[in-house]
Order: sequence, then C-alpha cells, then structure tokens
Amino acid sequence: MRPLLIAATSFLCLAWAGAAHAQQVEPPQVVRTVETKQTEPIAAPSPPPPDAVLPEVAPIIEDEEFEKAIPPISAEDDAELDRPLESIADFEKRQAAEAAKGVKPAAEGSAEATVEAQPPQVDGVPVPALADGDTVEVIGDAPISDVELAAPLPPLENFDVEPVQFAEADDDKDNVSVAYTVKVNGLNAADDSTDVDLADLFGDLSALYDGDGKADNAAMIRARLTADGELMHRILASEGYYDAVVDTRIDRSEREEGQQDQQDQQGQRRSITAVIDVKPGKRYTLADIIINAAPTVPPSLIADNFPLAVGEPIVAQRIQGAEAAIALKLPQEGYPFGKVGQRDILLDGATGDGVYTLPVEIGKRSRFGGIETTGDLAFDAEHVEVLARFKRGDLYDSRMVDDLRQALVATGLFATVAAEPQPTGESAGDDTEYVTMLVTQQAGPPRTLAASAGYGTGEGIRLEGSWTHRNLFPPEGALTFRGVLGTQEQGIGATLRRSNAGRRDRTMELVTEVTRSNYDAFNAITGRVGVRVSYDSTPIWQKKFTYAYGAELIATREDDYDFTTGARSYDFYTIFGLTGQVGMDRTDSLLDPTKGFRIASLIQPEGSLAGSFSPYARLRTDVSGYYPVTDSIVVAGRVRVGSILGAARERLAPSRRFYAGGGGSVRGFGYQELGPKDPNNDPIGGRSVAEAAFETRYRFGNFGVVGFVDAGQVYRSSAPTFQNLRFGAGIGARYYTNFGPMRFDIATPIGRKPGEARVSVYVSIGQAF
Repeated sequence: MRPLLIAATSFLCLAWAGAAHAQQVEPPQVVRTVETKQTEPIAAPSPPPPDAVLPEVAPIIEDEEFEKAIPPISAEDDAELDRPLESIADFEKRQAAEAAKGVKPAAEGSAEATVEAQPPQVDGVPVPALADGDTVEVIGDAPISDVELAAPLPPLENFDVEPVQFAEADDDKDNVSVAYTVKVNGLNAADDSTDVDLADLFGDLSALYDGDGKADNAAMIRARLTADGELMHRILASEGYYDAVVDTRIDRSEREEGQQDQQDQQGQRRSITAVIDVKPGKRYTLADIIINAAPTVPPSLIADNFPLAVGEPIVAQRIQGAEAAIALKLPQEGYPFGKVGQRDILLDGATGDGVYTLPVEIGKRSRFGGIETTGDLAFDAEHVEVLARFKRGDLYDSRMVDDLRQALVATGLFATVAAEPQPTGESAGDDTEYVTMLVTQQAGPPRTLAASAGYGTGEGIRLEGSWTHRNLFPPEGALTFRGVLGTQEQGIGATLRRSNAGRRDRTMELVTEVTRSNYDAFNAITGRVGVRVSYDSTPIWQKKFTYAYGAELIATREDDYDFTTGARSYDFYTIFGLTGQVGMDRTDSLLDPTKGFRIASLIQPEGSLAGSFSPYARLRTDVSGYYPVTDSIVVAGRVRVGSILGAARERLAPSRRFYAGGGGSVRGFGYQELGPKDPNNDPIGGRSVAEAAFETRYRFGNFGVVGFVDAGQVYRSSAPTFQNLRFGAGIGARYYTNFGPMRFDIATPIGRKPGEARVSVYVSIGQAF
C-alpha cells in the first residue's frame, strides 16, 4: 500500500505583463521595430511586513462538509501514517541506487516488483541520450519552441500584483452597483511635451469616465479598465510614444466607520479605484523622410506642400495631415489621378529614430477637354459649359471642378449630380493630355411650394406664398406664381425667370403683378410690368460686385391729400422708368455678416406719361459696416441717404416718394410714419430721406440678443437737411437657423409724440441690415 501524504501548501499568485510592442499610428500603417533586449537580475520578493493586515478569506467549504468527504482510514493505513518519514538524503540515495540497478524506484517498504530498464529503441536503433545525458527518464526534456519562454523575466517591480477576487454572496437588493474612481499616474511628462491635452483627450474617450463612477459589478470595471489601458496605448502611440508601458490595476479603499451601513442602505458595495499607471518611455522622432514619386511640374510641388520635417516627433495627426495635403495639392496643380500610397515607418528602439517612406503616384499631368453628360438629364452639356469657370486647354484644377459641382447643385434641379475627370489619352502638348469632365445627372422634382410670414407694427400681418416650376423652359427657365395676403397689402403676380442666362450667375426676369395697398400714407391699386437683368449674390456664392438694370411700366390709381381743397382725392398715374443698381460686398456672410462692409447705390430715372412727359430721378445709397469686438459680440451700423431730383412732391405719385419708419427703416415707429404729414396726421412722404442705425449683437449658441438705436427723418426738399431726426431704441432676440437668423425686435420711440405707439414689434427672417 502506497503511503498517503497529506500536506498543507500556500500559494502566492503573481501576474506580470511583457514589454508593450510599438503601437501603430492611427489609421494603421506599416511600422517595423528594431529592438535590443537586455537581461536584468530578478530580485527575490520581499516578505510581507510583520504588521501587515491580510484580508479575511471566507472558507470555501465548511469543516463539517470536509470531514464527511474524507474516506475512512483503516488500521493498516493508520499504522502506515504513524511510521516516520525518511530523510531527503536517504530518499535520494535509495532512488540513485535503484536507478543504477535498473530497478524502478518504489516507495520504501512497498511490494512493488522491480523491472529491468532497457534503453528505448526505434526500428532496432537505440535512442541517444537526452539533454541531461540520461537515455531513460520518467519525464523527458521538452523542446522550447516559444521565444517568449526563453526570454528573461522582467524586473519584479514591473509585476502587476492584484488581490484575489472572491465571489460575493448575491445581494437581494434590486439596485446593486459598485462605485469607483479613476486615477491616472505618470501621464504628465508626456502631456507636457505635446501640443495636445492628452489627459483631456483620454477623458473624452474613456469608458471609465463615461461610466460616471458607477458599474454593475467589479467585472464591468475590469472590462472598462482593460479597454482604457488599450486606449491609453493608442493615444500615446499617436503622439510618438511607441514604447509606452501602461499598467492597470484595481485598488480597494479601506472602509470608514459608519460607511458600511450607509452603503448598505444605498444598495452599493464598497468603493474602489481604477488605476492606470503610465510610463511613456522615449518619444520617437523622424530621422529621415523619403518620398518615392516621379518628377513633377514644378519640381518642388510635393516638397513645398509636405509640412513634415526631419527631427520632429512622429505624430499621427501631423503625418495624416501631410499626406492629405499632397493628395489635395496634386489635383489642384494639374494631376487629377494622383494617389498617395501606404506609408512605411521603420523604428529603431535603441535610438528612438524613425525613417518615414511614402510612395506617391502622380499620374499624367492633364488639361481640361470637353464636357459630357449622362443619366436622367435636367439640361445638356452645352449649358454645363455655361456653368463651368474653365475652358478647354486650361490646366486641370480640382477647385474648378468643385465649383462646377456646387453650381450644378445650386440650380436645385438635381436629386444627385457628380462631376468627375475621365482620361482620354489625347495629347494636349507640353507633356500633358486632355481629360473629359463627365457629369452624371439625376434630375429631381422641379416644382416647389414656398411660404413666408412676417409682422410689423404699422404693416400688420403679411403672408406670402408661391408655386414654382424651376425648369419649365429648359435650361433653367422657371415660372413662378406668387400671392400676397396681408392686413395692408394684397396681390398676385407671375415671374418668368431664366437663371444662368448665357453667362454664369446672370439672371433675366420678366415680371407682371397687380397689388392693392392700404396704408396711412396712401391707398393704391397698381399694375406693373417689368424686365430686369441682374448679377446678384446667392447663398452659395456671395459676390464682391453686383449689378442690375431694367425697365418697368407702372399704372396706378392712388389717393393723395390736396392742400388746396383740404381733402384726399384719387388720381391716376402712368409711369415709365429705368433702373440701374451697383453694389460692393466685403462681408463674410450674406444673411448674418459679422465683419466687413457693404455699399449699394440705386438710380431710377423715370417720368409720368400723363400729358407731357415729366422726367425725374430717384437716387439712393446704402452703406453698412460690421466689426467683431469678440467672437460672440458684433457691432453693426447702417446709413441710408435718398433724394428725388427734377420734380415737385405734388407731381410725384405717393408710392414713388420717400418714407421712413418700420422694421427695415427706423424701428420704434410705425410703417411710413416719419416725415411730413397732412392735417389729419397722416404721412404724405417727401423728396429726400436720411436714416441711421446702430446695433450691438451678442450671440450664444443658436440664440442671440441685440440692442439697437435707430434714427431717421424724411424731408420736403430734394436734399436731406439732417434736422429734426427722430430716434427709436429697443432690444431684440435672434434664433439662428441653417438658412439665416429669425428676428424678433421690440422698440419704442424716444421723445414720443401724440398718436405714436409706445411699443412697436417686428418679426421677420434675417438681420435688420
């Protein structure tokens, strides 16, 4: 019977982490690493201090259950257990003697039979001795095939020693959670050496921080900690720290007196700390930059647009930006088919140097050729040529292609549209070839319904709706029917509009409309036919210079106050006039400017066709400026001056005179309220006008607040005297949308006179100016 040996053994569980491999710069790139391994002596672990407090460990099974599981011991076994053990020296002598005699070692006193040992053979050939010289062994030497097993162990201080996690009894409470805190050590050195706030970047992406310090259990914390350790590796590698060592562990804090009861009431376990220890190591730098590319025109095209330099750290964002700069510049300089290949960085772990290699295919240098279209066409290739800002033979420039693509989108006629270069192989001279621009069209719905609404004190409510077919007369021939319904204005009209008429951004319009107006200044029923050619700004292209010219014929029946009779009476006016307008715009936005200035001048020579022709001219100039005090505060100002030359006020139709007051003029007063008035205190208009406005605009997010002061007056004379100016002041709110700000202003007149409203309200789209 073999002796039964019972021994109590204690284990110390150690975990270690190997040195981290070099991380790849995001996105992944080919990175090869040259490393030099060193062997360090391993220090023996120090025993725990005598006063160390070991954690209490609950027994795995109860003693009673353990005793029941042990089989009964017979008298023979009991005698065998009482026999004293032989010494280790006697045991080794007996084993050696039995091995020399060819006897299989057996326990002392056993009845095991000895077996003569014979050298093993394979096909009759004796097997050679093993590594230690023995031909026969109980367990042979296993071959070492894993390099990591042969590598020396890292120093003891790099071991990650963690306490054993014991299963806890199920908690009957429903909302059981583990509170934790996060601590990052050793990141400051790397953080101070970079242009990026690494701690802030890690905090934004961290799973631990995203959990707000609570988890369902310790396993969830461990999973988050592991993910954050990998995240820290990637962040450091992206800044050139490829040899960084990131260790993670969980520290349990000691309970404070009374904390147990409080946590039990909240359904929580004890708080723990997730610790991330960082050793950044050396930061790799670029020792050499090699760009494999064919010669370009000019020869320094790639070098001049590649911002990396030898000696700077290997930063992922810098490398990606440099490669993007080449990919962007080549198509702008005549290389539409240039491609940037896969980078390769060779790292030397001993020196911290990196050799950067980048292959670039420049493709054939090209010039613009013809234009072709395909797909469901909204218009043909001939009209596409009108939109293009390039002509055949121009050096290829991707910026011109992007501009053409935007112009196609701006027509509003496509569901999808694309413009791409196609090689032709046709030589264009000067070692270049022509490329064809292929425009793929997918026509969209051409009809549009639109509506707008506004309100102003003195103007009342105004609703406007329209129906448009944008391509009824191709190319880009639109027909629009428009209707206005308001408390003081009603009307219908039709407009035939040709966009990009023979030239990019040039518009031709033919307008006919009938309106009925009911204002304090006059009542009128007016018919108008006009033609206009314009070169205006659009939401996509804000032009520095604009112009417009045209002609109109007006037939209107209006009432006016007759000072000779002391009553209002109607008269009929037939007016023919020309229109000319020029503008300069140096602002940064069409609907919401924050800096720059604008100037617009209008001249309208016209005359009455009733009886003898009576010519006169209407002149008006508007100037506005914008200055950003801070990123959120803008100061804006506006001045308007107008004059009518060549006719007395009484010979002018009331609708052709100048008025002031209202949301687009002087806020705080009713619409057309300022200026000369009749005995009934109704405005009668004048031959000149002067206005000014000053605003301070404060924006926060999508909202804004505006404080403003306006001033203005209308005069009988043909030139403004700038006397008796009236002032209005108020405050406004703005809500900024993707198509412009929504405006809500409240204003009051300064020095209010009898009959003037205390408060005026204005609601519309866009800034006041």
